[in-house]
Order: sequence, then C-alpha cells, then structure tokens
Amino acid sequence: MSNQQKFLITGATGYTAGYVIPELLKRGAQVRGLVHKIDERSKKLEELGVEVVQGDVNDFYAVSNALKGITGVYFIYPILTPGILTGTSYLIQAAREEGVRNIVNMSQISARREAKSNGARDHWVAERMLDLSGLNVSHIRPTFFAEWLIYSDTIKTQDKVILPFGKGRYAPIAAEDQGRVIAELLLNPEGHEGKIYPLFGPVEYNVFDLAEILSEELGRKITYEPISIETYQAEAPKQGYHPHFIQHISSVAQDCRDGVFAGTNSAVKDITGREPLGMREFIRKHRVYFE
Repeated sequence: MSNQQKFLITGATGYTAGYVIPELLKRGAQVRGLVHKIDERSKKLEELGVEVVQGDVNDFYAVSNALKGITGVYFIYPILTPGILTGTSYLIQAAREEGVRNIVNMSQISARREAKSNGARDHWVAERMLDLSGLNVSHIRPTFFAEWLIYSDTIKTQDKVILPFGKGRYAPIAAEDQGRVIAELLLNPEGHEGKIYPLFGPVEYNVFDLAEILSEELGRKITYEPISIETYQAEAPKQGYHPHFIQHISSVAQDCRDGVFAGTNSAVKDITGREPLGMREFIRKHRVYFE
C-alpha cells in the first residue's frame, strides 16, 4: 500500500471511524479526520498519526478544504439531526472539484423510497444523488448496530433493555465489522463501484433473545422491557432528543416489527475475508459498558 493514498474520514470520533482509522493506518494509508470540535477525542486521533481538521459537512468551504489531496472518503451523516441532503450535495461538488477517487457512504437498512422515517428516506435520496454524481461510490446499509445495547445505560443501572422494537428480529452488526468493510472498500474500490451492501451480524435475534444472552454472559438477570412506540415518543423528548431523531426511531421501530431489519448475509466475510462478530463475543469485548 502506497502511503500516497490519503483518506478523509468524516465523523472521525464516532464508532465506525474508531475502527476504520486504525485499519487504514495499519495498512499504510494516510488519514485525515473531520471532527466537529477539537477535544480529547480528537487529540487521541492526532496521537495515532491522523491529520485532524475541524468542520461540518454542511459547511461547503470546510468540506472543500478537507478534501484537498484526498484519494477517497468515508461519508457518514449523523441520524440525530436533519441536513443529510445538503451535506451530500456539498460533498459531491467538492469531491468532483478535488478529483476524489471514491466514496464509501454509510446508509441504513431502512433506506428506501417508501420509508416512513424522514431520515431513512433522505438517506435513500442521498444514495441516489451520489449515484448520479459521476463519482465512484459504494453504499453500506447496516441493520441495527450491536452498539445499540450500550447507547443507553439502563442495562448497567436497571438490568433492563428498554426499546420499542417489540418482537422484531435483526442480526446486530458490530461497528468493528463495519469498520473493516469500509476500510477495504476505500483501499480497494475496484468492482464495488455502484454497489449497495446490506450488512448483518451472523445471527438473527429479537431483543428477548438478546436479553437472555446478556444474562448468561454477565451473570445476572437482564430483562427486555418492550415499550410501545407511543411511550417512546412521549419519553424521548424528556431525554433531549431532537424531533428528527424521535421521528426516525419511531418509524424504524415499526420497520423492525414489520421485518425490515431482519435477515443475514455473507457480505462482511465476502468483502473482508472474516466472519462478523457474534453477540457473545461482542458482549465479552465490551463488558465494561454493561457493569
């Protein structure tokens, strides 16, 4: 791998970037990380050898400057807030101007034309914008992250998983598996241009199943409290979540119940040569978050 290749990682302090960046560095690439603010997390990136730049993908000039001298881009837009279509258009224009070779776009399994979630539908439109851009683009569409189990502290504080997913089934995929896929698509884009890759973990569960696995691995009883979507909508604003995010989670919770997030495939192994992480291994590796 020539060290002349340099990749821009947006959301550089996030979960998936935390695995993409070390993989790229290990394989001899240079990395520039786009962060919202300079803090302890960004300093840790600099200590790894990452060139850190501050900016927002909804600032065209920041994006344009961040893309100078860049070979490829990992593009992720936070589902917490609206604005992905503006950010995508800025990325496309700046990438065309700077001669970027390829883009790996983080989408989601629920991205589709008929999505009830505004965020999921906008991800689908963003995919189409990228496809029409003339750039070499590949899309990943993960099901729910395994990290969903550690986003909330209710397992640690109440021995409960509280989610509005009912009995919906999905195969949780760890950020580290996604990170390896993203790094491979960035480094070796040939044959992946224009492709959409749904990404799944190895085994499909409902959250009742996951609570049982948590109980066995942690050595204490963990229960799943399947709240209604209406209850979630009433409680989420009290936790400070943006209305855009609440609308998204409410809609994908119904999608999960309806089977949209279900399924498995071999994409992770096909792209990286390694099987994705199982839930027991994930819990063991991240045990500190549950205790």
